Amino acid sequence: MPQEHIEEYLEAIYDIAGREGTAKTTEIAEHLKNAPASVTEAFQRMKQKGLVRYESHKGVSLTAKGYKAATKMKRKHRLLEVFLDKMLHLPREKVHEQACKMEHTLTDETETALCKTLKGPTECPHGSPIPPCNLEVKNCQECFSEQNPTLEKRDKDIIAITSLKHGEKAKIVFVRGGGSVMQRLCDLGLTNGTIISLLREAPMNGPIEICVRGCKLVIGRGIAEKIFVQKT
Repeated sequence: MPQEHIEEYLEAIYDIAGREGTAKTTEIAEHLKNAPASVTEAFQRMKQKGLVRYESHKGVSLTAKGYKAATKMKRKHRLLEVFLDKMLHLPREKVHEQACKMEHTLTDETETALCKTLKGPTECPHGSPIPPCNLEVKNCQECFSEQNPTLEKRDKDIIAITSLKHGEKAKIVFVRGGGSVMQRLCDLGLTNGTIISLLREAPMNGPIEICVRGCKLVIGRGIAEKIFVQKT
């Protein structure tokens, strides 16, 4: 099974099931316009590679390995969409299809260079979030000022603070954004290495309430989505 096809399946499962959900074979078949029998065969091969969990009649979900690979492809895809839209001024209705063709050949080094050139965008032209990079940096500014393109990769995956569940504790390890974002978070005491726990998340994309050094703190969704953590 070609690597390109595996990556397309991973992205499809990511789109439908997310990090912890399950997608039905018929949903993936319709999404990729493939025959259900072909989809089932692909799932079985991907299961052998440790990328998915699959049971007949129950559906498919991503393993930690599969989710990491899917997230990486989504990052490349959405960065390319921004590039095609903002830099090449391609018609917006064409950027998705073109990015699909280009994402499989984009190297990690080129991905980093592309992100730096675009000044670290957070959303694609359609409003979908761009996953953070996996480089060992504390914030985007640190990456922008780094001349060496071969920065080390993080050992552990990171997630947005908004992805934590009630009561979970985590350590802040990455902040996305420029100097104004970092200054605002510094004023709130939310610096790299700070341990926080999620107390409450308001519905309808409202603010979240966290505990920091024994104190409750409410932060807006917009700023919270720029904070990435590792679970402790």
